[in-house]
Amino acid sequence: MRAAGVELRQSRVAEEEEPMFQLCLLRSEQIEPLAEGVLQVLARVGVLCENEEMCRALREWGAEVDFAAQRVRFPRRQVEAFIEQLRREEAGRQPEWGTHFPPPSLPGIGTQVAQITHDFETGEQRNACTRDFITFTQLGAVLHPEKPVGHSLSLTDVPPVMEPLEAGLLLAEWAPIPGLPFIWRADQADYLNEMGQLLGIDHWFTWGATCFAHPLRFDRDTAGKFVRRVREGASAGLTAMPVAGASTPITVEGFIVVSSAEQIATWIAGRALNPAVPLSGSIWAGTIDMKSGTVSYSAPDAMGYAFATVEFLRRWCGMRIAVGSGEYCAAKQPSLYTALEKAHKSMTVSAFTGQPASPGGGLLDEGRALSAVQLLLDREMAASTAYLAPQVDPTPERIGLDAILEVGIGLETNYLQTEHTLRLFRDSLWLPTLLDRTGWNGPSDEAAILQRTHAKVKELLAEYRKPEGREELLAAMRQVVEKARKKLLA
Repeated sequence: MRAAGVELRQSRVAEEEEPMFQLCLLRSEQIEPLAEGVLQVLARVGVLCENEEMCRALREWGAEVDFAAQRVRFPRRQVEAFIEQLRREEAGRQPEWGTHFPPPSLPGIGTQVAQITHDFETGEQRNACTRDFITFTQLGAVLHPEKPVGHSLSLTDVPPVMEPLEAGLLLAEWAPIPGLPFIWRADQADYLNEMGQLLGIDHWFTWGATCFAHPLRFDRDTAGKFVRRVREGASAGLTAMPVAGASTPITVEGFIVVSSAEQIATWIAGRALNPAVPLSGSIWAGTIDMKSGTVSYSAPDAMGYAFATVEFLRRWCGMRIAVGSGEYCAAKQPSLYTALEKAHKSMTVSAFTGQPASPGGGLLDEGRALSAVQLLLDREMAASTAYLAPQVDPTPERIGLDAILEVGIGLETNYLQTEHTLRLFRDSLWLPTLLDRTGWNGPSDEAAILQRTHAKVKELLAEYRKPEGREELLAAMRQVVEKARKKLLA
């Protein structure tokens, strides 16, 4: 008994310390030649850097900088020392995700920032506008009234430089809890901070993703935002969306080398600007359909490229970066197929990286379009995924020993007839309100589910009530927007 107890305790310790299930793709002897490729790319190709402040910081770090050409190259010795430093920093650090499968949170209206909205009634996609933004804000206010409603669409009917400020105004007017506007340029931040002060919210914007241009180009606007966020202590990392065959070599080996070089160059730039800045990053790998020219971020080869890259960076540098979630999928229309494509990608990402599942939040067409119908389907899919992580509570009530004794070997009765089942089945089983758990039964059944979901969207929108008493606040915020308009559009 003592030995069994020791073994049980040891298994519990291992369970707490080991990462969640994670498949591997690379062998140990493959790391060195890939690392050599990265070192060669950084030393011989380097990056284009359209920001003088970043160039000066990189020169002080030890990079070779051609200011006239805006070209930065990273000497091998300095990069190797940087990688060694990363290994020391990350040694023994536990991954941010734990050992158990966590239920995904229900998606809502957050920072999707899609450029297009899907009109269910016409089946068409159109450029997002102010009217669409208000509709999605109203939907979010009813779906999750206790949580902020975010910057869901990119307004294409206002000047681009004013877009985050106009979106912020709409959130302040229509959302019970206004979420953070997404800024594209550093010079938008101060105006949104001023608007946030009127709301009583500090730092009322999100830096969002750092999306430098591929391959190896630190473009002007993104670099300007990157410099400011790093100086202020926000994490330094690249949200990379490289496409094999377009912005990297077509092979997985070449993809790993170029996309890893971009990540490492971004980390070096962050530490050159602020030696104490935390590092982060993610990769959303894409591949091309050679027949149509379309790019997919959910195709199996695309996922394989991403998994191999994050594994290489973890094993060479010690750095853990995330793979893009299930949200970016190729499907163009809301459907059960779309929800399942996202769920498949999400669960595959979890299997190969150990990171939590994230099935999706209403986006279509590789993140370009937002659909209210798809959002509700994705919420149901997220809720169903939560049943993969049951909340076990071994109380006498939950175990139901009285029912077990009553049924016995099941010759005279069964558990469907017990009071225990009647009392607890709603707390125990997946009971979807939109999806049908009996399985797909042809196009007509799916069409009925989509119509039912669309009706639910309209029902939720009918429940919306606009916040009251903000007239003076909105007037003051509009003054800030007008001040910004004169400056930013000059």
